[in-house]
Parts: sequence; structure tokens; C-alpha cells
Amino acid sequence: MTPEAKTKAHIKRILDAHSVYYFMPAANGYGRAGIPDFIVCANGRFLAIEAKAGRGQTTALQERELSRIRANGGRALVVYDDEAHFDLLIKTITEMKNAPSF
Repeated sequence: MTPEAKTKAHIKRILDAHSVYYFMPAANGYGRAGIPDFIVCANGRFLAIEAKAGRGQTTALQERELSRIRANGGRALVVYDDEAHFDLLIKTITEMKNAPSF
């Protein structure tokens, strides 16, 4: 398993533990380039997650997509393979789930 695959597996465990809806868009060349690794919905709120391992950097296309999501009121995180980023993800999900419903 690659380091990024391990990061994605950890993210999946966090999302499953918090019972939020998510899917992972297929990265097979048929979709739009730069789409984040995870699309999440928690309590009616939108979150996009780009997973990175080690010193991995987001590409210009990934940054474009993350910026567009933020500009439209969604949340977008880049989650690296360390406890601080996993804790930030848990905090973000908890805030989303505890926010007033629409």
C-alpha cells in the first residue's frame, strides 16, 4: 500500500466512525482533473478532502478545485498523514454535524 493509500484508509476510518456520507470520485481520466479525493456531506454541509502523504503537494488543478469549493461556501481540506491533520478533520466533521440544520 502506498503512503497516500494509507492516508486515504485512515481518512475512511475517520469518516466511517463519524457516520457521514462520502464517496471517492474515480480518478481514471474520465472526470474533471483536480477533483478532491473525498466528497463528504455531514448534516447537509459539504466538505472536500484532498489526501497527501509525506511532502506531497497539491497540484495547480487541485488548488483550483479547492478554491472554487471554498468560494462557493463549501469546506475544503488538504489532509496530510499526521495526527494534527487527522485531528483537524475530526474537528471539522464534528463542527459540521453540530451546526444547526438548514
